[in-house]
Amino acid sequence: MHRLFIIGFLICSNTFVFGQQALRELGNLPGEISESSGLIFYNGKLITHNDSGNSAQLFEIDTTSRQITRTVTILNAENIDWEAITQDDTHIYIGDFGNNVGIREDLAIYKIAKQEYAQADEVSAEKINFSYEDQIDFSDTGTSDWDAEAFIWRDDQLFIFTKQWQTQGTVAYVIPDTPGTHDAQRLDSFDVNGLITGATYNALTDVIYLIGYSSFLNPFNVRIEGATSSEIFKGVVVRNTFDVSFAQIEGIAFADANTYYISSEFFSRNTPAITLAQKLFSFDTNDTDQEPDPEPEPEDQGLLIYKTYGSTTLEYELITDQTIIGRAIHNTKGQLLEYKIGSAIEDSAIDLSTYSNAVYYLTFYLSGGKQSRAFAK
Repeated sequence: MHRLFIIGFLICSNTFVFGQQALRELGNLPGEISESSGLIFYNGKLITHNDSGNSAQLFEIDTTSRQITRTVTILNAENIDWEAITQDDTHIYIGDFGNNVGIREDLAIYKIAKQEYAQADEVSAEKINFSYEDQIDFSDTGTSDWDAEAFIWRDDQLFIFTKQWQTQGTVAYVIPDTPGTHDAQRLDSFDVNGLITGATYNALTDVIYLIGYSSFLNPFNVRIEGATSSEIFKGVVVRNTFDVSFAQIEGIAFADANTYYISSEFFSRNTPAITLAQKLFSFDTNDTDQEPDPEPEPEDQGLLIYKTYGSTTLEYELITDQTIIGRAIHNTKGQLLEYKIGSAIEDSAIDLSTYSNAVYYLTFYLSGGKQSRAFAK
């Protein structure tokens, strides 16, 4: 539950509210990804990358051990300044648009087919080139308002959020998700009072989360509900500070309707003396609780589970006429153990060989609600 303080105000029909939110520290990340700058959750694993000057590689991370389980190289890409990653049902997008001093005229996004990504550890990418329609000055400003470290995919478009070093705000821009050269069209802006470093769009709840930190390295998130294709900050915008003193948080990914992961970079400064290890965090929301209850499903729809005693395979039958958005397994503490998006579900059997003997919950997120059943191994 968000703890919201009554210091919200109404501006041009947009409601801005401030509050505080708990952030759990899960532990350190491996040194190979000390500059983890973007994050997505795909096929039960987190995927991240390092930022400027590092290898053109993606790293899969196990959410429990926080160790790298797979590395995928993008053969025809260069990591000039990779700052963000996002996805749709069929592709992964990497944002090479870091631009601290505002001089870059080669901003790009790499588009990788998930089918190719799943089959090989070396893949090729298509390239989306873009420039901001209203940037006319490319001189070195030292710190620029034309930097960006966050973007999302939604409705066949990519929405980019700038990291404004000078004005401490963010502007939303939009481009098509197709390869080619595009002008990023300016939408609206938000005076965030900080630096935006990551974004994720949760299709399960239709909510956008931005993350960032203040000039004193105090982390926060911005929850956006009611965004449209032309006005991102339309509706209710809630800025929550995390209850963590200092962290250079960079990447954010949703794992289900109410579970989010955040990665932070290694940070070191001599004056004042501060050293922060690269870490993985998580936080929970109650976003589904804010949705209206779905209409009762017909009696001939539901979820049936079949499991032979001693078997390590769980079989099920889901009877529904709704779109399957995702499939998840949680333990009795509510912790997410496995998740697949609907388009990646190929059969009606789940391998439980890596699971301990215990009670679990199988849940399907549907376009009009969800179906959940308990099972034991």
